[in-house]
Amino acid sequence: MRILRLELKRMLKARLTWILLSLVLVFSILLAYLPVTYCYSSYTDENGNEIHLTGLKSIAYEKELQADASGTVTPERVRRAVETYQACLNACGVTESYDLPQGVYEREILPIAPLLHGVKEAFADPDTGMAPAIMEIDPEQIDNYYSVCEERIASLMAMEQPDSGAVRQKAAEMYRRVPKPFEVYPGMSSTIMDYQNMMSFLVLLFCVVIAAPAFSAGYQSGADDILRCTKHGRAALGTAKLLAALLIGGLAFLICTAVFILAADSLFGWECTKSSIQMLYSIVTLADLNIGQLQGVFAAAGFLCVLASVSFTLFLSSKCKNTVSSLAAALVFCIAPTVVSMTVPGVLSSWICSILPASGTSIQASILYAITDFQFLNVGNLALWTPYAMIGACVIEIPLFSFLAVRSYCRHLR
Repeated sequence: MRILRLELKRMLKARLTWILLSLVLVFSILLAYLPVTYCYSSYTDENGNEIHLTGLKSIAYEKELQADASGTVTPERVRRAVETYQACLNACGVTESYDLPQGVYEREILPIAPLLHGVKEAFADPDTGMAPAIMEIDPEQIDNYYSVCEERIASLMAMEQPDSGAVRQKAAEMYRRVPKPFEVYPGMSSTIMDYQNMMSFLVLLFCVVIAAPAFSAGYQSGADDILRCTKHGRAALGTAKLLAALLIGGLAFLICTAVFILAADSLFGWECTKSSIQMLYSIVTLADLNIGQLQGVFAAAGFLCVLASVSFTLFLSSKCKNTVSSLAAALVFCIAPTVVSMTVPGVLSSWICSILPASGTSIQASILYAITDFQFLNVGNLALWTPYAMIGACVIEIPLFSFLAVRSYCRHLR
């Protein structure tokens, strides 16, 4: 314990550590606020003046305007929203909402817009996947809205996984477990989750930079030659270095994530977190979560990802002879999931991204996007949803790379 305290003190005394931790905390607050700045609304007042609202005023205006749409998304409410939409467009003699006269969309359609989310997707053609216009949907069909949604997930998985009956069955079972009817509370968009993902990636990146010199710095300076001759200079010291880096990285991630979620949910409204993720993402998203639960699950998964990435970085550090090489190698593996997801095709990309330690918070292939996607890994006759694979990989990699890092450090020879 004394060696661990000394190692923590040594790492925290470094100016770079405090600079990086301070920066990532500032970025957490900044990234929570940035989505607010993109909110925009406009309307025409009673005197014919066009009013433009941005930021928190825009959010408050739209939440007030869409207050009647809040709550449980029953088939009856969806049907009334579709009928209102169709009646409005028919009255104006147009077939698309963007052709409506100025101000009509804001008065007639915007208040019911949350209930229209996913309607076109639910009634997409089962063979081609093409979604119809809302004007082409028969309102009477919406009485079986959630049955149509279950049929849609079946047709979607038949197109995406034509050769895997196990995947199609697993997806159908998962969707049946999703509570219905859904709930929606306007005010928050899926963009806020993208920014949480970006914040998590920055924390991971900074924690990797802090951990990269843990072993290699001693090799480079020659201090390790002296420490290795002391009573606790091998396994005990290696374990202390490992635990210190994991503690700093884990606590930094938890604090920054808590700050981000508290700031974002306070700005957009805590009631928004009760919305079903199907009402912000695809209407047939498989996860049994609302937005608040999604934030929590992604935070927990990101925490495991950071620990796995720091453990892997320490393993690299124990193998490299100088800080430059250990840092360069660690950063390459941090951005590897993004590169793989953009360049490697199909199933191979899914497998690689599910295994790499940094995948959980990467920009293109994070656990967040896996949760809202429909990718499965085929393991024999089993269908494994990619978020489960990514979380499972992190759980295995944390003790594995931690053990390998200490073992490699103990056996290191100049």
